[in-house]
Amino acid sequence: MKFDSIPNLTLPKIGFGTWKIGGGSSPNPTTDSVSMAALHSAIETGYTHFDTAEMYANGHAEELLGDAVYSSQIKREALFITTKVTPSHLQYDEVLRSCENSLRRLQMDYADLYLIHWPAAGMKLADTFRALNKLVRDGKVKHLGVSNFNLKLLKESEQLSETPIIINQVPFSLSDRSYVKNGMLEYCQKNDILLTAYSPIDEGNLRTNAKLEAIAKAHNATIFQIALAWVISQPRVITIPMSANPKHIRENFEAAEIELSQSEVDQLTNR
Repeated sequence: MKFDSIPNLTLPKIGFGTWKIGGGSSPNPTTDSVSMAALHSAIETGYTHFDTAEMYANGHAEELLGDAVYSSQIKREALFITTKVTPSHLQYDEVLRSCENSLRRLQMDYADLYLIHWPAAGMKLADTFRALNKLVRDGKVKHLGVSNFNLKLLKESEQLSETPIIINQVPFSLSDRSYVKNGMLEYCQKNDILLTAYSPIDEGNLRTNAKLEAIAKAHNATIFQIALAWVISQPRVITIPMSANPKHIRENFEAAEIELSQSEVDQLTNR
């Protein structure tokens, strides 16, 4: 596994996302066995960064992740767990309550990283960070970050946070460069902030072309592995693909070992 580092923190280039674990926007217990098998497969494969949110399956994804970690008997300190507060819960008391509920569902004493999942219209960011800062001081959260924030909101968050904002989680893939065009990636690279790419293979709907297929063939890899390798070839970028298929879970993990040449990176960038 490759890693990326900022001051006082090193994270694997590829983690495991849990969107659709336990359901979509609401719980779907009929998928629990498949979800648990996926989580156990990810743990056994060697993933150590797991990304979840109270919004995923209305908290059920956190419950299943907590159960998987607990039953695996892996040491808590060996993992890096990210979860997120829902946009409708950004008021001071609601943030504190949301974090407590997430920790209860995860069966954990702390989260390694706590993110504002999305900005909300009319939110009082100072009020939100007053609660987030308290969570860090109280040891409930180790690090703070944001998700889906633009540059203006990210910079405002940096001013309000008592500890460094370490991550902005945004969509980023071969086909989605919106956070490159708006200057976010460059800002993060210059300011010791990791950009966590979600939907790095367009939720399995990656559009292919001759360049991508030729590079995949040259590396005896899938086009999805090459797409992941391109994403993590960017400095200060990590990613969190998700799959329920054990074969794809391992292939995603192994994509970190693919060494793209600068020529291949450039071909994919300019495809």
